[in-house]
Amino acid sequence: MKLWAFLAVAGLLAAAEYHGDTDKDRARILARRNWWSFQKVVRPDPPKLNNPWVRTPIDAFLLEALQAKSLKPSPEESKLRLLRRVTLDVTGLPPKPEEAAAFLNDKRADAYDRLVDRLMASTQYGERWAQRWLDVARYADTNGFEHDLERTHAWRYRDYVVRSFNAGKPYDVFLKEQIAGDELWPGQPDPVIAVGFNRAGPEHLTGGNQDVELNRQEVLVEMTAGVSNVFLGLTMNCARCHNHKFDPILQTDYYRLQAVFGGTEGKDVPLASADEKARYDAARKAYEARLKPVQDQITAIEKPYKEALIAERRAKLEPAVQALLDVPKDKLSEADREKQKNAKDQISPSWDEVLARVPKPELERRSGLRRQLHAIELDEPAPPAAAYAVVNREKPEDTNVLKVGDHRMKLGTVPPGLPLVLTANTARPVPLEAAGRRTVLAEWLAQPEHPLTARVMVNRIWQFRMGRGIVGTPNDFGMMGERPTHPKLLDWLAAEFVSSGWNVKAIDRLILTSSAYRQASARDAAGEAVDPENKLYWRMNRRRLEGEAIRDSVLSVSGMLNLEVGGPPIRVPIEKEVYDSIFTEYENDNLWPLPKDRAQIYRRSLYLLNKRTVRLPMLANFDQPDAMTSCAYRPVSTHALQALSLINSDFMAEQSAAFARRVEQAGTGVPVRVQRAYQLALARPPKPAEITMARDFFTKGGTLQEFCLALLNRNEFIYIP
Repeated sequence: MKLWAFLAVAGLLAAAEYHGDTDKDRARILARRNWWSFQKVVRPDPPKLNNPWVRTPIDAFLLEALQAKSLKPSPEESKLRLLRRVTLDVTGLPPKPEEAAAFLNDKRADAYDRLVDRLMASTQYGERWAQRWLDVARYADTNGFEHDLERTHAWRYRDYVVRSFNAGKPYDVFLKEQIAGDELWPGQPDPVIAVGFNRAGPEHLTGGNQDVELNRQEVLVEMTAGVSNVFLGLTMNCARCHNHKFDPILQTDYYRLQAVFGGTEGKDVPLASADEKARYDAARKAYEARLKPVQDQITAIEKPYKEALIAERRAKLEPAVQALLDVPKDKLSEADREKQKNAKDQISPSWDEVLARVPKPELERRSGLRRQLHAIELDEPAPPAAAYAVVNREKPEDTNVLKVGDHRMKLGTVPPGLPLVLTANTARPVPLEAAGRRTVLAEWLAQPEHPLTARVMVNRIWQFRMGRGIVGTPNDFGMMGERPTHPKLLDWLAAEFVSSGWNVKAIDRLILTSSAYRQASARDAAGEAVDPENKLYWRMNRRRLEGEAIRDSVLSVSGMLNLEVGGPPIRVPIEKEVYDSIFTEYENDNLWPLPKDRAQIYRRSLYLLNKRTVRLPMLANFDQPDAMTSCAYRPVSTHALQALSLINSDFMAEQSAAFARRVEQAGTGVPVRVQRAYQLALARPPKPAEITMARDFFTKGGTLQEFCLALLNRNEFIYIP
């Protein structure tokens, strides 16, 4: 018996035995509702401590925990290092010399608070936050897997995230827009774009024979995982094959949540007006008119050699098959049409087989025509605006509990629903029709009294600013996740978050202006002896910048950074080895066309094409996630390829040369140029010893470009103090 047939039989047998959840299953779940993260948030009172270190309630909670371990906070960081810390943290870019001078000369008591407010009001604030959110949402501009096709309109979701954080959009609205914006605010562009969150994960699209049911199940798995990881902070996917081994989540809970999306499917929803579509049609017609003469010349070169190959292969076929090729398709039976198609495929040569026959002079002429073709292709008009979104089906499909998660082994259908452990006392019926299912889910998650939603998000904000979450496993608030190091602080932040109107900026500012955030990051033997992992925050965690922020900082210092906001993703030059890794079944020229406007390649890394199977070495070497799963926090590795990227890459050679040209504009003489280089790169003047070393370096033949490259390789440059 074939494997698929065996599995199908096994599935039928299992279906006869399926009776749904037992009373024992439900009782076991309900008995475990006392886990801390499933309890309602109760706002604790901050400790009443008479200590000048306490600037915010955050400081009171942390200081109480430190004192319980006979520890004390670290001194406040120097004004200069604090400037660099908060600027890099909030914007992902280093402070400019004039910004550093303004802050250092500001003697007002609230100078730092004013700095924080200025940075949070900048466009770069939303861009910095978007980079983190897109990691969690597993966003990319392509589908992933072998073909890794581009998603033409997906970038609008990325821009929506930037706009939302910059505008201070309430988090409950942000959440509801992403899950059910099309239902709650139909016809409004941003909510329609926002539901692209449900399609942000990878999608396995291939040619050839398709298992439609398997493909659909993979899509539903991605949608379910997105909500459970990002908003609930639970590993519900562990219940896909069986009841969760650790958390009180039934297998049927998983499939009930999946059923919420059973009436949902992906669709590119048009956003363009009739006039915009008409302008596009006219531009497209003119564009194709430019392409056609060049395409016709290429076809004319290939034609005789392609026809000769076809004739040779046709002659080798059996006479009956040859005769079949001449019969019109509409005169054939279905079986003969399939035979005819197979025969045509058999005799049709591939592009490389044709080119192998073309003589060298004609091949060179063809190459010139291909270059002309690709130059014209850079002017291809952008398609009419659309949202990479989801819509409701007319009729939802049945959702089955699947044995071991296999779509061929159905155990029985379940209606849409929400996890039992979180809804036992607050039943929320989910509609059986397609429309409204996601609305119920979104509104349930956005309830002020939901035990997980606010806790999960404030933990992400804390992790972003402090380097580690109060819960060290941001996507897992379940029983295998870490317990909160400061449970009262977490609940106070969650309660404050809701009472502030779900204001991300308010919580963010509270953290950034706290004494805890302003601490020095220097090591201390006493603190390390008691708390080596710094879970009590007796000092500030020193953090390395992500690859994107390193690249952006280099561009900023060199003066090449293009701060244009939003728009379609940009390709930048890549190494030949990376180019050769791009999958293609066709001619491999122009697989990575660079923008016609070369200033675009110096955009912020957020706007670069995020292709799941093609990673830029600098970003990959500095731990960029692959966007195949939700990345709650990036691991920080240390290896030789990082040094090679920062010293030997073409990008760093180009940028260090631009940095050197910028430094030369300051004037002549070593002291003047060294002073300018340090101010640009590190926002500080060089120390006397550093000037001495620079003189020695130049005396021995070192160039200004090499000196600038060395500055960009300093730990001080790539670490947040």
